[in-house]
Amino acid sequence: MCLAISAKYGDVPSVDILVWSELPTGAGLGSSAAFAVCLAAALLTACGAISCPLKEGESTARWTEEELTLINSWAFQGERVIHGNPSGVDNAVGTWGGALRYQSGKITPLKRVPTLRILLTNTKVPRSTKVLVAGVKEKILKFPAIMNPVLDSIDAIAQECQSVLEAMPANPSPEYYPVLEELFDINQHHLNVIGVGHPSLDRLCQVTASHGLHSKLTGAGGGGCGITLLRPDTSPLAVEAAKRDLCACGFECWETNIGAPGVTLHSSSSLNAEVLHALSKS
Repeated sequence: MCLAISAKYGDVPSVDILVWSELPTGAGLGSSAAFAVCLAAALLTACGAISCPLKEGESTARWTEEELTLINSWAFQGERVIHGNPSGVDNAVGTWGGALRYQSGKITPLKRVPTLRILLTNTKVPRSTKVLVAGVKEKILKFPAIMNPVLDSIDAIAQECQSVLEAMPANPSPEYYPVLEELFDINQHHLNVIGVGHPSLDRLCQVTASHGLHSKLTGAGGGGCGITLLRPDTSPLAVEAAKRDLCACGFECWETNIGAPGVTLHSSSSLNAEVLHALSKS
């Protein structure tokens, strides 16, 4: 990517690049896309192809829409080097943040989505996206009259979820959360039907259900990671108990948010202690 950007926009000055990440690799969480987006933004800024948006006294800043589009296009090229034929979803989310709808190759940002609290759990079960996708295709070819309605239903779930998410910021009613929880449950059952479930993910859902929480797989399935929706009024004791039981299964678990901003330039003063420690060792 550095050579390609230099060839198009002029020499990139001599730089040292330190990569630090909280995302586990190979778990279906888009760590490669996050890397590609950050690298593209850094190199394009360094060679002057895009501006440095950070003004004096600011702790964070983001680029213009036009500049974000350029960052995304180069990040996608980086994803192609890593994955061969990526969808472009992961780098788009990493660039713009929030939530996106992906259908038939078209990526559409969702408007005004809320920030949702989740538990993110890594089952540590390795899986191959290529193998899982091939298995789904095989089922569709073998049982088209059965599988196509299931896929139509999954699409309807996604559309219903989009409607709920876009309605929440204007009317932050707690009544939306039971709807999202039910959609999580229905979606997870459908994903098992098409063959991308795994006993470890079933266990994850059982453990969180015992604490009154609702979960589903994320990414390609077949192991990897799952997400658990946390209502605003979910008690800290319930969250800690669920995390404890998930870790007892050998899983890794983090509490985080969905709907955060995309790629952002930070001043050194805004970085947390862990990142500063990593930088100081370079």
